[in-house]
Amino acid sequence: MTHAHITTWLIAVILFFVVVSMQKSGNHKAAKINHMILRVFYLLIIITGGMLISSMYGPYIVKALIGIIVIGMMEMILVRSAKGKDTKVLWIVFVVAFIVVLYMGLSLPQGFQPFA
Repeated sequence: MTHAHITTWLIAVILFFVVVSMQKSGNHKAAKINHMILRVFYLLIIITGGMLISSMYGPYIVKALIGIIVIGMMEMILVRSAKGKDTKVLWIVFVVAFIVVLYMGLSLPQGFQPFA
């Protein structure tokens, strides 16, 4: 299940940057389609993450909450940038939360452990 979770969030991050670049280039129809696909990946991330922490507690719950913040920031950045609003603070929160959740995911006992 760990591989499925990593695959889904990796594809979601790639899709996120694809949608951001499409919005900046003015290709709004393709950006909207890819944004809908990205939302499916949000659900897959939450489902696979929930399956991973179903029997865990403590740091895994904190990691899950920060992961939900990352997903929320991704969605808010895309929606606000599509409306032409400022997203600087959202980008900062996204980057910090992503680094924290990535570090926690790679340092906790379940899954890969390059930092252990």
